[in-house]
Amino acid sequence: MDDKILKEIALEYSVIDTIKAVVLSGSRTSNQNDMLSDYDIYIYSEKEIPVDFRTKLAENYAFKYEIDNRYFETGDEWILKDNKTGLDFMFRNTDWISGCIDNVYCKHFASNGYSTCFLHNVYTSKILFDRNNWFLDLKNKISKGYPEELKNNIIKRNLMLLCDKQSASYLHQIEFALKRDDTVSVNHRITAFLASYFDIIFALNEIFHPGEKRMIKYAQNHCKILPDKFEENIRKLLSVPDNQKLVILNDIIVNLKKILPDNFV
Repeated sequence: MDDKILKEIALEYSVIDTIKAVVLSGSRTSNQNDMLSDYDIYIYSEKEIPVDFRTKLAENYAFKYEIDNRYFETGDEWILKDNKTGLDFMFRNTDWISGCIDNVYCKHFASNGYSTCFLHNVYTSKILFDRNNWFLDLKNKISKGYPEELKNNIIKRNLMLLCDKQSASYLHQIEFALKRDDTVSVNHRITAFLASYFDIIFALNEIFHPGEKRMIKYAQNHCKILPDKFEENIRKLLSVPDNQKLVILNDIIVNLKKILPDNFV
């Protein structure tokens, strides 16, 4: 699908004065899309956009749609009439995204995994409509390199969570869950472990985190520094019986620490 229909829809939204920008983002703008990928359209506004307006717009373009989903971000989902393409609309408050960028990029706050996902989302977005260059200014703000303090904070916080806390690190929690034969807890904590693991890898390579999809492939394509047995160990961790998981987790940690600067080891 070309950009014509997307720009047309963005123009429809631009009549609302509180809307500052309409952008395309997600896998379509970070070269991670495949045949299953839809089009992620983000609409940045100072106020909520009336549901009636969004519904009428969907009726004009889509043969099937859901309006005002609030399971994750507020959003609408369309299937276009002409070519059955899926459009996923997400509505964001301008102050909220500005605050996210200020907290992470400027104040260097790290999270428990996925620290720079919103930065990646903004950085890779393609502008469809931009009132007074508001969104372009936002992109330019995070285009001045990867802050060293942010990098260090992400590595320090998430390494502690992985294994370095005296108690209740993810490694310890997984060990206890295995002893209890608590399969659900094992899988829950391994997911958290991998989230922090990838956060460290992307920060170490000074790359914004691309989100939860296709992380192995993305890291292999964009990261110059990767641990030994990177893909092999992850795939083993997710496939071997529970009684073998601790050995693999410890090997993952050992290989990760080998590539970290000395001040983190």
